[in-house]
Amino acid sequence: MTELVARTGRNRQRYEDGYRLVAGCIPYRHAKTDDEVLMITSRSGPGLIFPKGGWENDESVEEAAQREALEEAGVRGEMKKILGSWEFKSKSPREEDSPEGLCKAVVFPLCVTQELDSWPEQDVRQRQWLSIEDALKQCRHDWMREALEQCREFLKQCREALNCCSQLSDQEQS
Repeated sequence: MTELVARTGRNRQRYEDGYRLVAGCIPYRHAKTDDEVLMITSRSGPGLIFPKGGWENDESVEEAAQREALEEAGVRGEMKKILGSWEFKSKSPREEDSPEGLCKAVVFPLCVTQELDSWPEQDVRQRQWLSIEDALKQCRHDWMREALEQCREFLKQCREALNCCSQLSDQEQS
């Protein structure tokens, strides 16, 4: 088995008009009664977030979002249509006084098809499945709450169409 390792450093980061370009996703699954999303602990403070990180110059934005989901949350899945893009100022102390503190994030819904027992950032992050309502209360960033509202609408349309994605069986979700 190949060992998974998180990418580090910022030498391959994409920038545009003074913004660091970021890719992220909202991992989700269809539970018996409702949809659930996977949140992770932040490395920079209290609260829960969704997987996200720098979009590097050797990958597409979709590949970057999938890589971040794997590195930070230990999940793989089917990427869906873009939810939108959001601008924010990074709260990371090392970026606060630099132009890199401005970020533009592109966020996708990710239907989780595999949840790994071992992943690159498991020693520094915990993951937690939550209802969308609970996730809205736990989310530490306004822009992520907005993305989650967009995801909720996407999932509602998905359920109505009965066409969201192949998914973990009930036994694999437990």
